[in-house]
Amino acid sequence: MVSFEMNDPKKIGLGLTGFGIIFTFLGIIFFFEKGLLTIGNILFISGVSLTIGLKSTIQFFTKKSNFKGTVSFGIGFFILLMGWPILGMILEGYGFILLFSGFWPTLAVFMQKIPILGWLLQQPFIRSLFDSHRVRRVPV
Repeated sequence: MVSFEMNDPKKIGLGLTGFGIIFTFLGIIFFFEKGLLTIGNILFISGVSLTIGLKSTIQFFTKKSNFKGTVSFGIGFFILLMGWPILGMILEGYGFILLFSGFWPTLAVFMQKIPILGWLLQQPFIRSLFDSHRVRRVPV
């Protein structure tokens, strides 16, 4: 059985990741406010780095299968810094989806365990949406 040790850098990393998501959300709500979006991106990347470790972060972003997502996310962040927040966020969103698409099944299981949200996700219509988008793997 593998145990997940929650040490101080991981706690700080999860906090930074959460604040990064909040700042990005606020940046979108405030009509793509460049400053909030930039702070959100910096907090998110630094939070992920602290949570999984610097070596794992570098391996994740430089993995050949994640190349398209990493380049898209990086170019989107650069465009955001240059002052085009809508185009930058579109590219970052595309890169984010490509990078983290492997985590959606894990996220879905986690969300189903949250009290009210889990009940909503168990409703037949929503459950059929999740089931239709689930990737089927063929046993080897």
